[in-house]
Amino acid sequence: MSASRLSVLAEEEERRRRRAPWGVIALVLLTGLALIRNGSGEFDTGPPQPASAAAPDTRATPDAVGSAPTALGFSAVDRVRIPVIQVDAPAMPVGLDTNGWVAAPPPEDANLAGWFTGAVSPGEKGTAVVVGHVDNRQGPAVFYGLGALKKGNRVEILRKDGKTTVFEVYGVEVFEKSNFPGDRVYGSKGTPELRVITCGGGFSKQNGYDGNVVVFARLVAIT
Repeated sequence: MSASRLSVLAEEEERRRRRAPWGVIALVLLTGLALIRNGSGEFDTGPPQPASAAAPDTRATPDAVGSAPTALGFSAVDRVRIPVIQVDAPAMPVGLDTNGWVAAPPPEDANLAGWFTGAVSPGEKGTAVVVGHVDNRQGPAVFYGLGALKKGNRVEILRKDGKTTVFEVYGVEVFEKSNFPGDRVYGSKGTPELRVITCGGGFSKQNGYDGNVVVFARLVAIT
């Protein structure tokens, strides 16, 4: 997809953007993310899975919260960068498909992320959501290495307003799609946060991947 087409899509999405209440977002994402399952799983080695040490400690009060940058206003997303796993991908707005599911980016474009416009934009107060495929029939896709991230790694979201929001990873976990904790993953913590999500867990030809890898990150800088 060309840069000009992505820009047009982002502008259209911004014009018609309507924020859903949290309860609606949670319900939609809880079920809809199961559709991010276009990965073929037909390769000798599967994508990396999160280490147990990377799981977020929900009991701890993050030190970064007290010094977190002031939340930004709305802006569409331009690119997603995760330097440690060599991700540098354009982002397109994704909403709901005709069946009411969260729409994933086109699977044939391996290096393309999707920003879910039903939640906040990255840098706003609340939890922003970015999704992408783990693989396709040609090989690894944009978020193939997501499960290898560790606490302290950084995710950079380049916004259409020219600002770059930098999020620090504080947890990486894989959840079964049949038991996905929507409130834990998507609930607002009162500060700007980010979730980056792709497929993970076991794979079968009948059902695809049985889980989602979820990266938990919080805003630490704006450039």
